[in-house]
Amino acid sequence: MKISVLNRQIQAAAVDAIIVNLFEGVNVPGGATGAVDTALGASDGVPGTGAISHLIRLGDFKGKLNELNVIYTHGLIPTPRVILVGLGKQNEFDADAARHASATAVRKARDLGCKRVATIAHGAGIGGMNPREAAQATVEGAALGVYQHLENKSQVKEQHHIDELILLTADAAQVDELIAGANTGEIIAHAVNTARTLSNRPPNLLYPASFAEFAQQMALRVGLRCEIFDENEISERKMGGILAVAQGSARPPRFVVLEHLPKSSNGRANGSASHESVQPIVLVGKGVTFDTGGISIKPSEGMEAMKGDMSGAAAVIAAMQAIAELNLPRRVIGLVPMVENMPSDRAYRPGDVITMMSSLTVEIISTDAEGRMILADALHYAKRFIPRGVVDIATLTGSCVIALGEGVAAGVFASDDNWAGALLKASAITNERIWRMPLYKEYGNSIKSDTADIKNSGGRYGGVGTSAWFLRRFTEGEDGEPVYPWAHIDMAAMDSSDKTDGYRVRGGSGFGVRLFVELAKSL
Repeated sequence: MKISVLNRQIQAAAVDAIIVNLFEGVNVPGGATGAVDTALGASDGVPGTGAISHLIRLGDFKGKLNELNVIYTHGLIPTPRVILVGLGKQNEFDADAARHASATAVRKARDLGCKRVATIAHGAGIGGMNPREAAQATVEGAALGVYQHLENKSQVKEQHHIDELILLTADAAQVDELIAGANTGEIIAHAVNTARTLSNRPPNLLYPASFAEFAQQMALRVGLRCEIFDENEISERKMGGILAVAQGSARPPRFVVLEHLPKSSNGRANGSASHESVQPIVLVGKGVTFDTGGISIKPSEGMEAMKGDMSGAAAVIAAMQAIAELNLPRRVIGLVPMVENMPSDRAYRPGDVITMMSSLTVEIISTDAEGRMILADALHYAKRFIPRGVVDIATLTGSCVIALGEGVAAGVFASDDNWAGALLKASAITNERIWRMPLYKEYGNSIKSDTADIKNSGGRYGGVGTSAWFLRRFTEGEDGEPVYPWAHIDMAAMDSSDKTDGYRVRGGSGFGVRLFVELAKSL
């Protein structure tokens, strides 16, 4: 979908559909919506007499968020259709409401078979948002809302696709800001959709080697540094957690290192030693391309969803893509361990003791607690970068879903209040919701082992807390304190959706991408 911005009155647009909006409780449309209403009026040029006003008076349109109505213009203006979308209550309106409204309206236009669609930037008028912010939210919502995963369909019925979305403004002074916002929105939405596609891919097509190849090709395209460790190199670095989880599968593991160095005005990476010594942000993503549970095998019902156990890795890879394309002025590193967790005669077992990269030994209680094993090696590896802060993201525990609810929020644990605050601020801006959970020392008691330094599972109760404490151990120095600010996001409740609503669509969610881009931007 091509995105463009033009200085033109929306009622004059010769496109397949135009999109305007209305707040709840508004009786007389104003701004661009009012101009369209007047153009569709029974009394030529008289405000409040048009088709939109008529809908309001009849009570057929109330302006509730995501409410839709399609008005056919019968030749009164160049476009044959006006799509009216509700923005909800004005005092509750924000960028997320703009994203939802835009997604709902543009998806409707797509389903009607429209190819060229024009829209106003939702919120740029009486909504109180600046034009750049409104344009970003409008484009993000539109591109996220029309996402479809069709790459494995052999017989696709007639599918509608929008070729061009045009943001229109009657104010020439807004054009540059709208262009900037639209460009940012397009880059971020494309990254989220990349993460969605990766999460939706079947595990026979997305496995550690192919996943790493995707990351490498993406890095080459957007200008990221990329290093990939194969099984031999992982073994040389003594990444025992990654090797243990992977050993049951015929598909060998990979470890991917992505690095963004801001580019100077001449387009070259600022690769000087002084620049590279700047403390980076490090993002770590769990990349289990399929999780059977291993020897501690999962129930068969619903196991197909375990192709999404690499959604944390997808979020990191896609966020790095957007960070590079936006050329954010911050050094950022992405670390992605990739494995497949399978049962076989070679698989690691409950009762095994694994020596990790950090030299800590881990008694295996459950081979289904595999995500923390691969993340632990990545968190230890991150120490070499002397990071400003590290955040890992993973579909780690069902306990987090029970604690916070499916599709409501991800849990976040943090060793540093300022680092937690930066993440919570980014969460508030993007509405990728995270809720801070306590990191009590008592969680460590549940993972004490009689035969090793720690166990990889503390049992049924407090699983979300004990898993976080397990990961914390691999961020520590010799004094037992974390050597860098660290946070862990358990996104098990947020990796996918079973329905389409606003800009959230059925399937992989791409959760975490916008959160990480905002974190990198804000720092």
